[in-house]
Amino acid sequence: MTTENGAVDKERRRPLTILDHDDGWALAFATIGAALRDRLGQPALRIDHIGSTAVAGLAAKDVIDIQVTVAHLDVARGWPHEILPDLIRRQHVIVDHLPLRLPSDAGEWAKLYWSNGSSIHLHVREQGRLNQRYPLLFRDYLRADPVAAGAYGLLKRALADVALDDSDIYYAVKDPACDLILAGAEHWAMRTGWIPGPSDA
Repeated sequence: MTTENGAVDKERRRPLTILDHDDGWALAFATIGAALRDRLGQPALRIDHIGSTAVAGLAAKDVIDIQVTVAHLDVARGWPHEILPDLIRRQHVIVDHLPLRLPSDAGEWAKLYWSNGSSIHLHVREQGRLNQRYPLLFRDYLRADPVAAGAYGLLKRALADVALDDSDIYYAVKDPACDLILAGAEHWAMRTGWIPGPSDA
């Protein structure tokens, strides 16, 4: 999660804890996703559960990551500062991590971001952009490949043990590791003809 000055955003400094997968995460997303759908309506082209909590069996931080897809970020700039109770826009978070060797056009990685500071991260990205495609492909690939998902879970546990409460260290290793997984996911997508399924909410 990158800020305007390139630093990793730390909403709170707290121990990095990776948990066994909790089936309640899907239920939590369903509740939040329905509330967002009611709140945002048709301008939210998609509302998707992304990240590790969206992959059955995958170890994860206890954080529900959600991606809302819009036609253009200007659509979301007029949304409330508090989009749901305690879900606040963090205006300094404006861009995603740039994977190595992918186009560096700023428009491909721009986003808006809301968070409750602990357990919900809401990423708003433009339809068709590389950063909008990335988490959907990443999630679907890990759902389809339990070996890759299991290895990713082990990596996160080891990183959390080393990084303790330092998210700079955690993301410095995790982000390029995710890019490695994405490389495999791209081959999988070509083999299978992958396209994103229906919106989750």
